[in-house]
Amino acid sequence: MSNNLIIPQDMISEIRGIMQSARNRVAQQVNNELLAAYWNIGRVIVEHEQNSKERAEYGKETLLQLSRVLTKEFGKGFSRSNLQNMRNFYLLYPICQSVTGKLTWTHYCELMTISDPDRRGFYEKECERSCWSVRELKRQISTSLFERLLLSDGTANKEKVLELAAKGQEIAKPEDIVKDPYRKLLNKLEMGRA
Repeated sequence: MSNNLIIPQDMISEIRGIMQSARNRVAQQVNNELLAAYWNIGRVIVEHEQNSKERAEYGKETLLQLSRVLTKEFGKGFSRSNLQNMRNFYLLYPICQSVTGKLTWTHYCELMTISDPDRRGFYEKECERSCWSVRELKRQISTSLFERLLLSDGTANKEKVLELAAKGQEIAKPEDIVKDPYRKLLNKLEMGRA
């Protein structure tokens, strides 16, 4: 009698799918909870340490002391700069529900380096829509995607980019998904403007 049991591949695949799905849901829930916690920490800092003002005169020293206490109690993740990020997170996203769980804390830290709200909104929506990694987000910011889009067609395109910043790209026709890089050039050639 053989002890070699043959397990059907479809059974293994189904279990693998169940486990991967469960892991993805757990990771998403952890991300959502971390974002909510960091937002609330930022809220507490602004409300208690700064009396709801954008900047406190003693803020740097307070954050340094707070960093020491929190790091001792909770471990890594509470450096002065990360606490500053949490404070900025709350100030830039005053409504917690406006924070999307589709982006990670690292995405938000990168987005918070952008001072212009329209520009930041554009990158945030595009990052969410296109599922950009943090590395891809940094690349798009460093190559000035927002500015290039603003300059590409002048004033009319500026309105389109600002619309994208507000609500992301809406797909109305197949051409919105599949772009022909030569279409503009061909249109200009046909019109005798090239």
